[in-house]
Amino acid sequence: MTDNSGISNSATESIRPDQRGPHDYPRHWIADVLASDGGVVHLRPIVPEDADALVKFHSGLSERTRYLRYFGPFPHIPARELARMTTVDHYTRVAFVGVLGGEIIAIGIYEGLGASGKPTTAEVAFVVADEHQGRGLGPVLLEHLAGAAAECGFEKFEAEVLAENPNMVAVFRDAGYQLRRSFDGSTIHVEFTIDPTEALLSVRNARERGSEARSVANLLRPASVAVIGASVDRLKVGNAVLANVVAGGFTGPVFPVNSEHRAVRGIRAYSTVRDIPDPVDLAIVAVPADAVEEVLDDCLHKGVKTMLVLSAGFGDTSDSGLESERRLVESIREHGMRLVGPNALGVANTDPAISLNATLAPHVPGRGAVGFFCQSGALGIAILDTAARRQLGLSTFVSAGNRADVSGNDVLQYWDTDPDTEVVLLYLESFGNPRKFTRLARRVASGKPVVAVKSGRGAVPPAMAAADHSLDDASTRAILAQAGVIQVSTIAQLFDCATVFAYQPLPRGPRVGIVGNSTALGVLAQEAGSHFGLRVVQRVDLGPGASPETFEEAVRIAAADDDVDALIAVFVPPVAVSVDRYAQALMTGMSGSDKPVVTTFLAVEGIPQHLTVLGKYGTPARGSIPSYPSPERAAEALGHAWRYAQWRSRPPSEVRRPADVDPDTARLLVREAVEGAGGAVIELDDQRTADILRCYGIEIVPFREVSTVDESAAAANELGYPVAVKAFSEGWRGRADREGVRLDLPDQHAVELAVVELAEVTGESRLHVQQMAPKGISTVIRVRDDPSFGSLMSFGLAGVTSDLLGDRAYRALPLTESDAADLIEAPRSAPLLSGYGGSEPVDKAALIDLVIRISALVDDIPETRDVMCDPIHATPRGVAVLAARMTVGPVPTKHDSGPRRL
Repeated sequence: MTDNSGISNSATESIRPDQRGPHDYPRHWIADVLASDGGVVHLRPIVPEDADALVKFHSGLSERTRYLRYFGPFPHIPARELARMTTVDHYTRVAFVGVLGGEIIAIGIYEGLGASGKPTTAEVAFVVADEHQGRGLGPVLLEHLAGAAAECGFEKFEAEVLAENPNMVAVFRDAGYQLRRSFDGSTIHVEFTIDPTEALLSVRNARERGSEARSVANLLRPASVAVIGASVDRLKVGNAVLANVVAGGFTGPVFPVNSEHRAVRGIRAYSTVRDIPDPVDLAIVAVPADAVEEVLDDCLHKGVKTMLVLSAGFGDTSDSGLESERRLVESIREHGMRLVGPNALGVANTDPAISLNATLAPHVPGRGAVGFFCQSGALGIAILDTAARRQLGLSTFVSAGNRADVSGNDVLQYWDTDPDTEVVLLYLESFGNPRKFTRLARRVASGKPVVAVKSGRGAVPPAMAAADHSLDDASTRAILAQAGVIQVSTIAQLFDCATVFAYQPLPRGPRVGIVGNSTALGVLAQEAGSHFGLRVVQRVDLGPGASPETFEEAVRIAAADDDVDALIAVFVPPVAVSVDRYAQALMTGMSGSDKPVVTTFLAVEGIPQHLTVLGKYGTPARGSIPSYPSPERAAEALGHAWRYAQWRSRPPSEVRRPADVDPDTARLLVREAVEGAGGAVIELDDQRTADILRCYGIEIVPFREVSTVDESAAAANELGYPVAVKAFSEGWRGRADREGVRLDLPDQHAVELAVVELAEVTGESRLHVQQMAPKGISTVIRVRDDPSFGSLMSFGLAGVTSDLLGDRAYRALPLTESDAADLIEAPRSAPLLSGYGGSEPVDKAALIDLVIRISALVDDIPETRDVMCDPIHATPRGVAVLAARMTVGPVPTKHDSGPRRL
């Protein structure tokens, strides 16, 4: 990305905002953004060196555009005005330019109105080149200007708009802002606050979804394809991919690019992309890594929308290759294009209107409703082969290789809007932007199953990694499940789930009927299903000699039973008997039923020929019955379907905010502490922590900090007996041996004696005297900023045993009411809260309320890095928080917050 400042990020971060020079803008203001048509535009703050480019941009505007922007013809920018526009302080005056191919195509600016007595208000304006109007660049500029203004302390924007320019007013309104308008003759005065309200975020996310989906549509639904590096050598990648595009029946024109030959595979070739007479949407690049950058200018000149780079030798090989990959991404984005790869296997779209096989795999599965994304090219070939063998039809396939630009998140946006994709399969080696992934996956999963294999522990890219902690696989699985993602461990399990989701309805309940001719297989299915919450209510063993008619009747009766929600048919063919009649019996027995059925028919994986319902493209369609090699795998796939059906059928649960909270006071307390620490990350003292929690209705059991025997006696008398005396330094908090605490002290003498003893044992002169809390089950709630998933809340029983066993449940914030309820039920030790062993159940509603309040606090105050309430006594009559700790610091960079960006 272009950076004209010549100074490092760390240098700019050390400069006070009110002392910024013309080049001292925050580096995170630089962004690559998507226009509404899916094209990329580079956005960055303006610098004095942009003067010539700005003059050229201005001269290219039509008279009408200049009139609407400047309220007059304004044919030339005076030198003084040009200097003012390009030399800003990036604080009270901020300007962003949109750059494409090195040329400015849009500019937006705000200027503070402090001189007019409005210190928190700024005037905003922007203009887009005529040929780029209608691409949604105005709203994007507005988002980034508002984000920068909020960082600089502004709260409101104003704008003056000609009455004959309603499109400009629409930009403000359609962004989700609540406008105040006044008319003054020929102009409209517009005012609005720039707080990121729910309406604004909703609009931002909707526009992001549209632009990202469109950029992937440019990839998967091209009107024309060029193969750059189309070799005449049939052993070369360029020759193979050209052959696959042609053999796959691509419906648009295909243009080989080869500078040495007039034709490749009998198709006329062109020396460069520029020489192709027709438009080119997708450029497939199969040249050596060191030659890839040479084709960029040709692709820009030709108006190529997406480059699919099959070439290896980038970040997959070495650090220098990774640096080359970064430069490639920057160049491609500055040229307005998207990149798939490098080191990609390719993409496919089975829609007969497209018929695109731009992969290195000679064959792709038939038409279906499953979208598949993976990263590894070698694995992608195996995936396509497995899908074909299992008769699993695909809608689209993307193997993104090094995933330098287009990622699984982009493709999720496309599949969310694609009516031809009903099931989403993901093989992920990393999450890219995990916060965004979980947000998108939750939305997609609300209407379409999302099944994922997550390999290894590489969820955090190096730039986002933190060395202090990482989540185990079970915790990651729980967070993905919160978003509705079905996480499995192997490719086989991925396809097992895909076949039931693609061809069978979701079960309406956990009640299962098992029909078959093998008792042993039926028992195995029952045991496997129980691990997923399936409950066998009917098991019909027909015996090995059952006829097809008997099999059909048993299936029909089970399918018609109102007490059965799904069926598992286990079948071992009798010796020397044709299985066709048994297959027909199963199909006929299920005819007219809307309940899912899975089978172990002949131990076949996928969709057996005899259990197939053919769709209009001659491939398996809904109603086909999936078969599995073992009853355990059949039951497991059905169990995943039931769990997903449960998640999807849950009533909508909104993020609940308690009414009796005071976020303004809490923010003031936190920001005073952060500023007092000079921007460092610090742990707050116990009293300030208690004061902040109190703003959210969370009361710490009353305590006093004391340093002498006399102070402890006075504190105990004030609090009321019995009391506890505790050491609270880092080495003594929560000690299981209780050496640092004295409990149930009944009078002043006992308190004074305890203070002397603890001072001797701990060597600490500062202690806590605290009211005794009601007896209960000790639990702990903690929220910390995780580099993978953002703010994560954990819950479990307090103590070293739970810590040692890792018995903690995790959920990503903010939490809905149902998320909070799930959280406290998730630990393996959670039955202790429900009266396990005959004890009285605790007040779970009070625990849920506490979870919701802590979630709201962290969501409201982004400076919160860590907050832990430990221990919390859960009792039948409420909860008591005995201690809390809170760490705060400057707001960390969130990779899925603020204005839209790639």
